[in-house]
Amino acid sequence: MASNSSEIARCKTRAVSVGGVHIGGGAPVVVQSMTNIAMIDGPDGPHLDAAGNLAQIEALAQAGCELVRVAIPNRASVAYFSQVAEQSTLPVIADVHFDHEIAIGAAKAGAAALRINPGNIGSTERVDAVIDAAGEAGIPIRIGVNAGSLEDALAARDDLSLAEKLALSAASFVEHFSERGFDDIVVSAKAHDVMTTVAAYQQLSRELPQVPLHIGVTEAGGIQQGTIKSAAGLGILLAQGIGDTMRVSLTADPVAEIAVAFGILAAVDVRRVKPELISCPTCSRCQVDLIPIADEVQRRLDVLNKPLKVAVMGCVVNGPGEARDADVGVACGRGEGMLFAHGEKLHKVPAGSILDELFALIETM
Repeated sequence: MASNSSEIARCKTRAVSVGGVHIGGGAPVVVQSMTNIAMIDGPDGPHLDAAGNLAQIEALAQAGCELVRVAIPNRASVAYFSQVAEQSTLPVIADVHFDHEIAIGAAKAGAAALRINPGNIGSTERVDAVIDAAGEAGIPIRIGVNAGSLEDALAARDDLSLAEKLALSAASFVEHFSERGFDDIVVSAKAHDVMTTVAAYQQLSRELPQVPLHIGVTEAGGIQQGTIKSAAGLGILLAQGIGDTMRVSLTADPVAEIAVAFGILAAVDVRRVKPELISCPTCSRCQVDLIPIADEVQRRLDVLNKPLKVAVMGCVVNGPGEARDADVGVACGRGEGMLFAHGEKLHKVPAGSILDELFALIETM
């Protein structure tokens, strides 16, 4: 898949490898998601649906996802998780809460990484047992803290903002892991509030500049609200060079998260792997029904893996000028369109041929 990056100075963090996918160390921002397949009943009770998870992982991979997280809800599911990890087309991160034995089992079962919140995994001894298991397996751990599961003593403090609590919680765990000689870590500190999330990550970036950060706004909502909140929060962070991997958390099909994530990365010129559509909002000067043309261009672009900027403009006179930074485009007029590339006019095409002629030009790039 093609990719390019911008002039934004990224925070230089330590490199971590998750199943061969590099996070930090100057690598491109990695897009990940999480499966949401419900458990199924078996002879011994409910357990992870291995086949269902594998099918969803394949759909995520086809959409461009690079890492996937799978929750292991109970000990009976560890064996089924092993099947997923072995057969998955993507590196699989085991997501574990509360039960350190599940995390240890996942490390032995082929997880490419573990995601735990040390604050709810149990005692220090249990956290250390998970660290030891990850070390023996040679896999990293994501220390994931969020606003809903802070340690009780820290959550009760009224002298700190929520963002400060999140950053302090994560930093204290990083210190403990380092004291144990385990630095193969990624950190996240999420809240559903956009500016709390932004402030927490800004503080972590200042205080732990060497640690790769997994950024995201948790519990962001459905597609519309979740996209808006994620774009606002992650856009701020990415524009400041903060973030080595990201997940857009939507209450929706996880596949939808991937397009939004890459869209955010492209919008702030951090990473571009798909075409970007530039289209005018239309006005009284527009002499064609531009909306369905733009919709069809977007539909066709969705299946392409070229980091191009494609413009669809409603005015022959101003179109090439307003979209001069586009790689290719068309400015529509009455009954015809003017094709252009890099701001230079090429030739006119009949209205009925605009789409085919535009994509024939795109194919040459």
